Amino acid sequence: MSVKITTVATQLPPYSRETKEIIPFVKQWMKDQDSRFQRKVIKLFEGAAVDKRYSIMDPIEVFTNPSFEARNDIYIREVKKLGKQAVQKALEKVQWQATDLDFIITVSCTGIMIPSVDAYLINDLKMRQDIVRLPVTEMGCAAGVSGIIYAKQFLKANPGKRAAVVAIEAPTATFQLEDYSMTNIVSAAIFGDGAACVLLSSCDADKGVRIVDEQMYHFYDATQMMGFKLVDTGLQMILDKEVPQTISDHFPAIVHPFLEKSGKTIEDIDHLVFHPGGKKIVQTVEDLFGSLGKNIDDTKEVLRLFGNMSSATVLYVLERFLDRGVQKGELGLMLSFGPGFSAQRVLLEF
Repeated sequence: MSVKITTVATQLPPYSRETKEIIPFVKQWMKDQDSRFQRKVIKLFEGAAVDKRYSIMDPIEVFTNPSFEARNDIYIREVKKLGKQAVQKALEKVQWQATDLDFIITVSCTGIMIPSVDAYLINDLKMRQDIVRLPVTEMGCAAGVSGIIYAKQFLKANPGKRAAVVAIEAPTATFQLEDYSMTNIVSAAIFGDGAACVLLSSCDADKGVRIVDEQMYHFYDATQMMGFKLVDTGLQMILDKEVPQTISDHFPAIVHPFLEKSGKTIEDIDHLVFHPGGKKIVQTVEDLFGSLGKNIDDTKEVLRLFGNMSSATVLYVLERFLDRGVQKGELGLMLSFGPGFSAQRVLLEF
């Protein structure tokens, strides 16, 4: 018995703007700031390697609505829609019914809602009343891969079952209007909103990409590097500038022992399914893998087209591989980083 990823489907929210269209809003937001600082911020947006982003809110609302309650209400309303659309698209791809699912994992860190979004999906899609649900709320950008790891472990213990991992994120809802720190500005420059659904199976009859192995890696004494702080105006981003260097320092321990467990080396990996955390992180990982003769072109393209959509982004990268088709037997390495600080890894056989 093996666990397979059968399909991935993505879903974008209704609003979108190219970066050049966002800059006038940024300029208006910074109109009372020092002119040199303004030029620095505009240059940052222009050089973020993000050409376009999507949002659950119109940009006017992003830059004018300071209320945490109002933004979170929009988050709740829109993630329910995005989640339902993503799951429906995924089910249609493989001709499953919602009642075929035994396990549903929902991941999101950019808003607060209780009941969690999976409860609404169960109702709206009329899933089985005995479906097992797991909401994951606090693993940030890593949670898309984390969800796959949790689903793999459930399915390995339960042959003949099916699972859905649904990642739904709206980082634009966390933008802080009164915060002119570089952390808030960098976040605004690289993040966008989006959702994705991965379907997995431990049924012998189902085809898909086999999960060979999976593992988490936790960095000691790095809890301060990434996350959110809950303040009166919402979720305030925490993002340490040392994240790229920290990844670089730990890279050998993150990659090589994990692959060795399956008798593989980095030279055996044909495809890199890497989460595009931002331009600097992408450059760091590209430098590390590039020296080994590998590329992360799909990662860079997803960042350019959509920005960093937190946990959902790596699933957009995975969808690109599945939709264009990969030669049977080739290997892929999924890799993402998130609060903790942690790295999540999955070895795939196409």
